[in-house]
Amino acid sequence: MAKAQRSAVHLELRDSYMLDDPGFIRWREGKRLDPGDRSSWWGGWHDAVREAVARGVVVRRARIVSEPISDYVRYEFDGTFTNLAAGELVRWLPRRQTTDIGLPGTDFWVFDGALALFHHFTGEGQLDEDGREYTEDPKRVKLCTDAFEAVWQRAIPHEAYRPR
Repeated sequence: MAKAQRSAVHLELRDSYMLDDPGFIRWREGKRLDPGDRSSWWGGWHDAVREAVARGVVVRRARIVSEPISDYVRYEFDGTFTNLAAGELVRWLPRRQTTDIGLPGTDFWVFDGALALFHHFTGEGQLDEDGREYTEDPKRVKLCTDAFEAVWQRAIPHEAYRPR
């Protein structure tokens, strides 16, 4: 994100991640983030997004989700206001609407249409020990860029998405 000049796009494909995440555990216990208490949830990630957006980078995130959504996706949905506050644009696409879109097998970021970062997760949703893979291979970057744009065109803006 720090080196992006024009765009940063992120596609999330899983219905759960890191179920041992303390934030998710607190959420399952009924604790919710307070949008009015920014100091309780704002962190380094939000700073990085805000700084990128301030220098003109368009940051977009799309989430492909199974419906009815999982508890983890509901947790993400409930906390998406933090992404929006930092300057990200976020959309949601029900998985049933993706059957004619060619998708890479794992989550990814693409920066400036030139660098892809793949995230490889274990079956339990943990980032694998060598879970970050960068590539500038034009074919792989184009696959990701095309997939993201196809999803983005179809996806529902966060403000309009009503999870089921």
